Amino acid sequence: MSAIVSKASEYATKQLTSNDNPNYLYHNLRHTQRVVDSVKELIEGEHINETEGDQLLVAAWFHDLGYTIAYNDHEKRSCDLAKEFLTENNSTTAFIGKVCNLIMATVKDYNPKNVLEKIMRDADSSHFAFKNFIATSDLLREELVSLGIENTSSAKWREENIFLLRTKHRFYTSYAIENWQKGKDKNIKKLIKAKKKQKKLVKKESLKAKFKGELPDRGIQTLYRVTLQNHLKLSDIADTKANILLSVNAIIISMALANLIPKLDNPSNDYLIYPTFIFIIFSVVSMVMSIIATKPNVTTGQFTEDEVTSKKVNLLFFGNFHKMKLEQYSWAMSELIKDKDFIYSSLTKDLYFLGIVLERKYRILRWTYTVFMTGMILSVIVFGIALKFYGPDRVLELPVMQP
Repeated sequence: MSAIVSKASEYATKQLTSNDNPNYLYHNLRHTQRVVDSVKELIEGEHINETEGDQLLVAAWFHDLGYTIAYNDHEKRSCDLAKEFLTENNSTTAFIGKVCNLIMATVKDYNPKNVLEKIMRDADSSHFAFKNFIATSDLLREELVSLGIENTSSAKWREENIFLLRTKHRFYTSYAIENWQKGKDKNIKKLIKAKKKQKKLVKKESLKAKFKGELPDRGIQTLYRVTLQNHLKLSDIADTKANILLSVNAIIISMALANLIPKLDNPSNDYLIYPTFIFIIFSVVSMVMSIIATKPNVTTGQFTEDEVTSKKVNLLFFGNFHKMKLEQYSWAMSELIKDKDFIYSSLTKDLYFLGIVLERKYRILRWTYTVFMTGMILSVIVFGIALKFYGPDRVLELPVMQP
């Protein structure tokens, strides 16, 4: 590194470090160092001689120093600072002129006229090929927003970057085209992918906003869900109660058939006939009523198009469609989900008919438990009466007839 380049590096670093404006998130020392490193890479790649290399490096160190004075016309201000610095360091007029030309080559939309200017422009835009391009570009957007120059949304900024990289920007030097173009193309693909993802997200949000008023609120959803769960739990409880009665009465009848019925053949046990008969009759009636309570109703399993069109059929209950073909049921369901009122009416019908079934089950179960309880009490009473008045002891007390 020549002496003038070393002095330029120290001077630029000091000026950029002492700039206390926190809004310069992009145009700072880090950016200048990145441009200098890119210039060095291009000098080596394009085989630039030492004198021209010094001109490029000095221009790279000074090209954004104008931002320390003002944001507008920073290239001209950078050129003025470079002239002052180089004059103080006894640089030739030709050297100073070429350095200024290279700084002015970084002006937006400038068309480079020679190899050095091409190197300068490629170095200034080398971050287009870097992996962290999107993050670096976002820093520039935030800088513009914080300085009040632009107030661009991230989506619009992404659009502008895609347009810039695909349409307006190009690398000029052979080295940059060969080594940096691939990285730039990858960044374009990343931007396009992010754009598509954002479009899908926006579309999803717009659909949510559009149908928000049409969707049931959480309270309505909770109402149907909780009511349906309660109906199903009550149905399970009813079936469990019926099964308990069936099991108990089956055990009672089995024991009666095994222990009581064989004893009725003995004339001395005739007093047990009526209690046993009452006992078994009430148990059988309880079993029959338990079976009736859990017995499912037979349904046709079919519906017509008119019933679907008029919204009279409940498509949520299997008993209304189990005999239908898949195509017919699919069509009916597609009609259902198109109409919010149809959905609500189907859910309401489902809850209503579940309630009707529950009422029938619990009504029969109530009578079944009443019959069972009455049978048990009545059987015990009759057994007691028969045992007291007609039991074996009473037979022994009867007077013996004399011949």
